[in-house]
Amino acid sequence: MSDALETGTPPRRRRSDARRSIDAILGAARTLLAERPDASMEQLAAAAGVTRQTVYAHFASRDALISALIEAAGAEAVAALEAANLDALPPADALCRYLDIGWELIRRYPYLLATALARTPPGNEATHTEGAALFERIVRRGRQTGDFDVALPAGWLTAAVVGLVGTAATEVAAGRLGADEAHAAFLASALRLCGVRGRTSGDGVRGRTLGDAVT
Repeated sequence: MSDALETGTPPRRRRSDARRSIDAILGAARTLLAERPDASMEQLAAAAGVTRQTVYAHFASRDALISALIEAAGAEAVAALEAANLDALPPADALCRYLDIGWELIRRYPYLLATALARTPPGNEATHTEGAALFERIVRRGRQTGDFDVALPAGWLTAAVVGLVGTAATEVAAGRLGADEAHAAFLASALRLCGVRGRTSGDGVRGRTLGDAVT
């Protein structure tokens, strides 16, 4: 009987209903996982107002659901980076803007710290690689212009800066730093690590020196 009803439903309506269910599940998961990173599929379904069977119809496992969340967040970050037109900015400004966009992503979606920063889930490698490639391009451009130091490999700096994001978020979660303080400390530390010479110019520490940013 259910198959007959499904067959009799117009394809466009089925797609529309499925899209609404998926959006509801992803939206609820973003909110719930930010508060309870260990939330079960049953709890996620309840938060979305759908059955557990509906969740599994769209996402075969909890890992698949989290992977979809990370993919959406990554696409959002890539779109923001593309809109920022970083290649047109001076290297130090481009790096600050890149770091600001990454930090804001973590502030909106803190569950990423327990997943994307620990490992790159299957299916998310392309977004991760795209973001890393842009970071390395900024660093190499800054070295060519003499704005950045050349002491450390660009690939190593990428991994190190990702680690700094996790450290900053941990300090906020533990109550040792406020979000703005953590952002300023993260930005200043990342710029020092990359060997940026002179002032910073990101939104969090605009017009301040690297020393001012962490005092």
